Amino acid sequence: MAAAGAEAAAEEEKRLPEGDPESGGDSDDEGDSDSSGDGEDEEKENEAEIQRLEEQLSINAFDYNCHLDLIKLLRQEGELVKLRRARQKMSELFPLTEEIWLDWLKDEIKMASEISEREKVYELFERAVKDYICPEIWLEYAQYSIGGIGQEGGIDRVRSIFERALTAVGLHVTKGTALWEAYREFENAILETAQPAPGSIPSPEQQQVLCSQLEKIHTLFRRQLGIPLLDMEASYAEYEEWSEEPIPEATVKNYKKALQQLEKCKPYEEALLGAETPKLAEYQAYIDFEMKAGDPARIQLIYERALAENCLVPDLWARYNQYLDRQLKVKELVLSAHDRAVRNCPWTVGLWIRYLLAMERHRVEHSIISEMFEKALNAGFIQATDYVEIWQAYLDYLRRRVDFTQDSSKELEELRSAFARAVEYLKQEVEERFSESGDPSCTIMQNWARVEARLCNNMQKARELWDNIMTKGNAKYANMWLEYYNLERAHGDTQHCRKALHRAVQCTSDYPEHVCEVLLTLERIEGTLEDWDAAVQKTENRLARVNEQRAKAAEKEAALAKQEEERAEQRKQARAEKKASKKAKKTRAGDKRKADEDDEGEWGQEEELPSKRHRGDSDGVLPEEDMEVETGLFGRSEKPDGPAAPKEKASTSRKDIPKVFHDSSKDKVTVFVSNLSYTMAEPETKLRELFGSCGEVVEVRAVFNNKGTFRGYCYVQFREEEAARQALALDRTAVEGRPMFVSPCVDKNKNPDFKVFRYSTTLEKHKLFISGLPFSCTKEELEEVCKAHGNVKDIRLVTNRAGKPKGLAYVEYENEAQASQAVLKMDGLTVKDHVIKVMISNPPLRKLPERPDPSKASMVPPRQIYGVRGKGRTQLSMMPRALQRQSNPVAKAENGMVQNSPAASSEPPAEPKKMSNADFAKMLLKK
Repeated sequence: MAAAGAEAAAEEEKRLPEGDPESGGDSDDEGDSDSSGDGEDEEKENEAEIQRLEEQLSINAFDYNCHLDLIKLLRQEGELVKLRRARQKMSELFPLTEEIWLDWLKDEIKMASEISEREKVYELFERAVKDYICPEIWLEYAQYSIGGIGQEGGIDRVRSIFERALTAVGLHVTKGTALWEAYREFENAILETAQPAPGSIPSPEQQQVLCSQLEKIHTLFRRQLGIPLLDMEASYAEYEEWSEEPIPEATVKNYKKALQQLEKCKPYEEALLGAETPKLAEYQAYIDFEMKAGDPARIQLIYERALAENCLVPDLWARYNQYLDRQLKVKELVLSAHDRAVRNCPWTVGLWIRYLLAMERHRVEHSIISEMFEKALNAGFIQATDYVEIWQAYLDYLRRRVDFTQDSSKELEELRSAFARAVEYLKQEVEERFSESGDPSCTIMQNWARVEARLCNNMQKARELWDNIMTKGNAKYANMWLEYYNLERAHGDTQHCRKALHRAVQCTSDYPEHVCEVLLTLERIEGTLEDWDAAVQKTENRLARVNEQRAKAAEKEAALAKQEEERAEQRKQARAEKKASKKAKKTRAGDKRKADEDDEGEWGQEEELPSKRHRGDSDGVLPEEDMEVETGLFGRSEKPDGPAAPKEKASTSRKDIPKVFHDSSKDKVTVFVSNLSYTMAEPETKLRELFGSCGEVVEVRAVFNNKGTFRGYCYVQFREEEAARQALALDRTAVEGRPMFVSPCVDKNKNPDFKVFRYSTTLEKHKLFISGLPFSCTKEELEEVCKAHGNVKDIRLVTNRAGKPKGLAYVEYENEAQASQAVLKMDGLTVKDHVIKVMISNPPLRKLPERPDPSKASMVPPRQIYGVRGKGRTQLSMMPRALQRQSNPVAKAENGMVQNSPAASSEPPAEPKKMSNADFAKMLLKK
């Protein structure tokens, strides 16, 4: 048919140029040639893309998106042979979704005409219904089987498929009704064919067939009405209309009970209908509800429904498999669920380990378990430690197979060979990929040594293994030596115990005292006098060297601390000199400007600086007013009464506002906003509009300095606590080009360790960390690069406090599979001449601030805390200088300013001098 159509099209193309020229034959010919040229170009592009995708899959067969793209292109090009092969390969690696299966089945149904081809379609349906429990696939399967009703045993086959479908999805609250109705329609069709011809009397055999068929339909109605399904009322009304006899009391009772159960299920079904993908929370609530009810069939069905929409969520598979392992314990069901789990989430090592345990639990053949383990090694785990875990699980399985009462056996040799292979695999394959073996403590070799010593009585092999462990950088750890010592103590002899401890005393660097104590304890119990003397001498010499090394380290630390103190003192002195010179320069400029003024009487004592004014001076001029005049003197206009007047007036009006102190009792309805621009105009109005979407804003308290300049932070008080919680979601919102920080309002005096960090600091397998990005890279440009490898949920470009990019970003995908694929494809990619590095997000542990040790006092006085948030680095003190001098009498500097240095602070004579860490180190060295 296709060939005939092609030939007809070719003949039509040949006839077109022969048409009347006036009819536009030439133009049509040109258009056809252009379209054919475009079609050829598109075909070549598709062929090149198909070849590229096939090469990509030859490198990484677990690239899910690459499989999808290849199948889509092959179906578009009509490459049926390649399409069938591509679908076959993908189905071997992954469970296919409902859409992929339905497309595949429909394509195969169209081409199946012979009986042998129909059997292949039946086999394909059997594979499809095993991947997921999908009502649509079961319904398609049953309807397709009706087409073969004319074959021998066709009716029985259709009934068998319908019964299996009802077992699988007949309890589906929203979609189960369609299967029940299709089954009844089929039985009604059989009933119609069994009816005798009009006017004829049925024979006893026909009467028996009719009664039997009627009973089948009655049974279907009764079974359906006992299950909570949507539109149960319609099914009940249909049964009343169809049945010539009254509905039995038992059926009515079951129907009412099912209605009550449906009412309990409706809220969960409605939540699923209204929720957005992935609906995990709604499904989990539904699962919890069914678990309390305790019906295994319904629990299994709701798990399967959840997995059909969340097939890439490892935790959901793990919970489902755990339920099947502990409750149902049906071999076929359990192993099928485990197999689907690892095919959906092959990167999750925990699912593979559970699968191996389930296969062992159900006594699967050893060859099949070994084959499954090899598949796990090729699954592409994202951490080196995952390979250690899967090897350990497989070695545990092999160890349980060995009969250690025999001196030698095939199973024992296989176990030893597997141990050796595991060590070699971690050293070569894993270390080459991750730059680490994942097993720094050599746990696999330790377990091997334990097996040899305890179960095989082969201490010689155990000692060889421990010698190998120590040569891998573990000899400096006391716990490793003590582990070996305990093994020797349990299964070896005293001579090797003593030898091990002597080596431990010599090599251990972390806790040598512990090892020395164990050695002395051994000699005290079992050693001779010579052994005791040798142990004492060895431990004393070792501890003397350790103390010497520690003293040198302490001396070095003291020297570094002293250098740091000297540098800090130099920096403080430089700041003081700079401040003094700046003040002196400002004073000289002020004197010169004042001398040029006509009205000198207004200034009174113009030689006296504002810092020298005391409360109660006769001139009545406040320090703040002097500062305002200084601001005017250094403004754009040289005349103090000119353009500087509006600024002075505005600043004065700002200071006329009464100062409002923070009320700590309202912290729960208040948020602290910082990192705002100092140049922000009318911050109260702008922030009130910004936070108005969160709830009613009672007050916005912006913080200004004594010149009326905005300090870049403020407090926003809401009417309700819920509004304050919603306001925290605006953290990192860009305001005038800077990220605005929004945090809870917490008194640091009462909670000194309080720290807000919005983002996760743990491993997130569905999120990527990208470094090396060009600073000019925008969020949209990065999204364009990342979305080719999966569905991007969020992108965060890391910026500094000023909103400038740092070349770093976090990209969140929908699941772990897409993230792991993106790492493989994007790592080393060039973006705007920058080579980027891509890895799974696993931030290092955040260093917590060290708490001061009360036993070690510091010579540096503690930093004074001002207000709720403390004093900023450039924040001016609002206390008059006169009060500062009275409360803290110290020496004056050359320019009259008070020097608030630690050296100048007076302390009660009775209080002893505080010592720093360096002083303690010096005191220790003198002893």
